[in-house]
Amino acid sequence: MPERIRLTDHNRKWWTLAAMCFALFMVMLDNTVVNVALPSIQDDLGASLSSLEWTVNAYTLTFAVLLVTGGRLGDIFGRRRMFLFGVVAFAASSALIGLAPTQGWLVAGRALQGTGAAFMMPGTLSIISNTFPPAERGRAIGTWAGVSALALAIGPAVGGALTEYVSWRAIFFLNLPVAVGAIVVTLFAVRESVDESVSKKVDIAGIGTLSVGLSTLVLALVEGNSWGWSSTEIVVLLSAAVIGLVAFAVIELRGKVPMVQFEFFRSRSFLGANTAAFIVSFAMLAMFFFIALYMQNILGYSALQAGIRFLPSTVVIIIVAPIAGRLADRIGPRPLMATGLALAAIALYLESNVTATTTYSGLLIPFIIMGLGMGLTMSPMSTAAMNAVPATKAGVASGILSMSRMVGGTFGVAAIGALFQTLSKDRLTEQLAGLHLTAAQSSHVADALGSGQAKQAVQSLDPHTAQQVSAAMKDAFVHGLSGSLKLSTAVAAAGAVLALVLVESKVGTRAPAHVADPVGEPAGA
Repeated sequence: MPERIRLTDHNRKWWTLAAMCFALFMVMLDNTVVNVALPSIQDDLGASLSSLEWTVNAYTLTFAVLLVTGGRLGDIFGRRRMFLFGVVAFAASSALIGLAPTQGWLVAGRALQGTGAAFMMPGTLSIISNTFPPAERGRAIGTWAGVSALALAIGPAVGGALTEYVSWRAIFFLNLPVAVGAIVVTLFAVRESVDESVSKKVDIAGIGTLSVGLSTLVLALVEGNSWGWSSTEIVVLLSAAVIGLVAFAVIELRGKVPMVQFEFFRSRSFLGANTAAFIVSFAMLAMFFFIALYMQNILGYSALQAGIRFLPSTVVIIIVAPIAGRLADRIGPRPLMATGLALAAIALYLESNVTATTTYSGLLIPFIIMGLGMGLTMSPMSTAAMNAVPATKAGVASGILSMSRMVGGTFGVAAIGALFQTLSKDRLTEQLAGLHLTAAQSSHVADALGSGQAKQAVQSLDPHTAQQVSAAMKDAFVHGLSGSLKLSTAVAAAGAVLALVLVESKVGTRAPAHVADPVGEPAGA
């Protein structure tokens, strides 16, 4: 170690926070950097809207399914060790995606990337929780959330610039230098920590049943419109999802080494924080996914122009999240979370009123309100969850919280996507009824809806009919978007009510400083 850089007990925790923020930056950057590149990926690889959804869902699904596993393995075998494994896996899969020749390769790479992220994400929060005392944890998590927002903020702009001036592939190669920085700082500053109170056995049955349950459920949601909700395939998938999730619950409740410790949910704050995590990701990721398509396919912005226009939302998160983290230490997370989710619902409602002629000025205020809502929700939510469990269980608790977020995001994109396709295609059928198109032409136009292929779909039509079809496609897209965002509005509003009901009003009485466990419980609990 260089002479001029010496670690002390005082500065080590801040170096540790920096290392975790490096990794978090990479994971969150990848969440939004991809959205603005979706139309370019679609053009290059000839992907359908369903395939585009799987570009997002393959990542978030494996991320969600394996998050608790990553947190649990970190508690057992070392949080720093599992964290570093995740960083290396994430970087390697990013390089593979950058070389993807087909959509199938891309989706497979995104699944592997989600696996790496699943080992990184719980590590960041559990290492922070073990490094910082409860009185400083809100401040540290606020910084952690602010860095997350910074990645969200520059992600669309960076992704748009790279997509427009280099290639969409460059957005994945961007992860490589960030990963190197995370590895170097982690090796330099982060201490290893484990949970000595848990068995070294891994809950294989729990991992398997949860994977089957979530995977089949999301696949059914994504493909329900194209396969038919009453088709044999969808019925089988939904049945498998129910069986898998019920089996998972039974295994976890009866097992000796459960992956998910359901007793955590006896804490109202932990339950409320995970509910809020599910809801906020449901609303936010679906909004980013479809508004990115709207700005490019309907308003005609380039990838870079669309990315820059997301900045007001995410810049506000950068400013508000650290402040909210400090406030959570003083007044408790409940009022902040409820207010944040209410603001998110207002923003989504305003966005649901867009039309085919809406200008960016009509989106600016909702974007700012959404950023304020997300900033007020994210760090208090994380603080509430981590203060509700013993410090020795930080890994698995962080995994559960992150799983709730990623499952919420996956459900959001899948459920909103299913509703969008139903509403928009029904509307398009009505609009095309009087245009005297052949069955083949109508089918081609319907397949192009929302895919960025509108120009190709009308090339074979006469100019007058092509103009009418283009207008009908835009109208159908906006109609589907409006209805879908109203569903997100209702979900966010319900989240505000649940935060008020479930989350405790104050952070809670702290255990004495010399008592390491439990953290966030009343002394003697």
